[in-house]
Amino acid sequence: MSSAPTGHDPSIDLVVELVETLEAAGLDRDEYRLYDYVDVEALEQLLTGSNSDVEVRVTIAGVRIAVTSTGVDVLQDGSASTLE
Repeated sequence: MSSAPTGHDPSIDLVVELVETLEAAGLDRDEYRLYDYVDVEALEQLLTGSNSDVEVRVTIAGVRIAVTSTGVDVLQDGSASTLE
């Protein structure tokens, strides 16, 4: 049986989800530096600290994404699509 590590930083999970979503959209992780585009810790606080639904849209190295408390989606033609 394993236990969750103490001091787990939820922004790490968001970083992983952002990177995986960008890779699924065809953007290699060597093509950008995530922290040049977004403050992940501030984004995490915004998403988890709100009592209402929050959606943050950002373009990272030409890829438009929408980030919510439920996930990260690539925006195409004004709408979000989940890549699998």
